[in-house]
Order: sequence, then C-alpha cells, then structure tokens
Amino acid sequence: MSTLGLALGLSRGRVEILQLVRQRDALIFTFAFPAILTVLLGAIFDEPVAPGSDTTHSQVFAAGMIAYGILSTAFISVGIGIAVDRSDGTLKRLRGTPATAWSYFTGKILLVLFAAVCETVLLVAVGVALFGLRLPSASGWLTLGWLLVLSVVACTLLGIAASSLARSARSAPAVLNLPVLVLQFTSGIFVHITSLPAAMVNVSAVFPVKWMGQGFRSVFLPDALAAQEVAGSWEHGRTALVLGAWCLAGLALSLLTFRWNDRR
Repeated sequence: MSTLGLALGLSRGRVEILQLVRQRDALIFTFAFPAILTVLLGAIFDEPVAPGSDTTHSQVFAAGMIAYGILSTAFISVGIGIAVDRSDGTLKRLRGTPATAWSYFTGKILLVLFAAVCETVLLVAVGVALFGLRLPSASGWLTLGWLLVLSVVACTLLGIAASSLARSARSAPAVLNLPVLVLQFTSGIFVHITSLPAAMVNVSAVFPVKWMGQGFRSVFLPDALAAQEVAGSWEHGRTALVLGAWCLAGLALSLLTFRWNDRR
C-alpha cells in the first residue's frame, strides 16, 4: 500500500469510527450484547470446572466471549453494513472519490479494532467484577495484543468477503448470522470445548474462531487449564499461524469478491 493509500485508509477509518460513535443505538448494542451474554451464561454455569478447582465455568465463558465480540462486530456488523452501503448506492458514490479498495478495507479494520478494544475492556471488567476473572501478567497482555490484531484483521476481511454473498441488504443478516451462530457452538465459545464431539472440534479447528477462543482463554485462565484444551496446551504458535493464514485468505477473498455496485 502506498503512502497515499495508507493516508486514505486512516482517514476512512476515522470516518467509520465517528459514524459508529454518533449512532448511539448501534454503539450501545455493539458493546453491550457480548457483555450481556457473558452475564447470562456466567450466571447459569457458575460451578467450578473441576472438583477443588478455583476456576469456574463463568470465568471460562468470560475469557472466550472476547472471541464472540470480535467475530460479531467484524463479520456480522461489517458484512451487513457493506451490503447496506452497496444497496443504497453509498459504495457507488464512494467509488467516485480517490478511495481504493485497500483504503476501504483499512478503514473497516480500524473501525473493528476500535470496537474490539472497547468490547474487550467491557468484557474484562464484567468478568473481573462479577466472576472473579484474573487479570493477566505482562506477557499475557502482550499475547492479548497480538491476538486482538490478528483476530480483528482476519474476521474483518472475511466479513468484507462474505458481504458479497448477500444478494441484498435485506438478506444479509440471515446469510451472515448463520455461520457465526454455528461456529460459536462448535468452537467452544458457548459450550465448553471438552463437551464437544471430536469430529465437530476437528472441523471447527479449520476456522479461526476455535483458535481465537483458545487464545483468549490462555490469557485470562491459569496455565493448569491448558490441560482441558484439545491438544492439552495453549498452542500459541499454532494459533498465530492459523490466524495469520486466515488474514491472508481473507485478504485474497476480499480482493476477489468485493464489488462497489449492487448486482442489480
């Protein structure tokens, strides 16, 4: 990306963030919904993960729900927003400006990064205040940083690509919500990973959500809990490789499928 393209991307990101902040209803829903789910799931499943353990299922949910917050914002909200902008001609008008696809993608990534940081702060605050979630060490904060960046980039680019699957803005929510809902259950976000069939876990391991949830759990849960993961460890190296691969795949898919005009 050229210097001009980067400047356009940063400018577009600023516009996207300002639009989100000015839409108070969308802002509240975006930030509050993952936190509300965390409170509900944590209140229902508040028993220890094992007899004599100091860690509860509510803490496991609180850590893993960060992945849900990122995915819902990056994949669903971005995908639906692009479908709406394409249908009402916003993208067509934007195409008449110096904006490029690269700068548009950069703007969306910055928007999701802003929302993801705010959501994470809120989810951690809820986890600490209501469920005794432990704050990470210095190395844990570093892990959280690269997990956030890779997760945001991968899911945003996939959301941009998936927006082209919807034939209209009206059909976009149905098209985009289904895969997200399925992955939340099969990737160990809404259901503990140890409760899932091996075949389901193997399939979900192809997609980024499973690795996102596992990574965020590694940041906030004791190292002893790694034994309850599929491989018996946190697998930070493999998590980074999988998420990095999905960043590249998402970029390729976005460049191949993104269009400025409605199909009609």
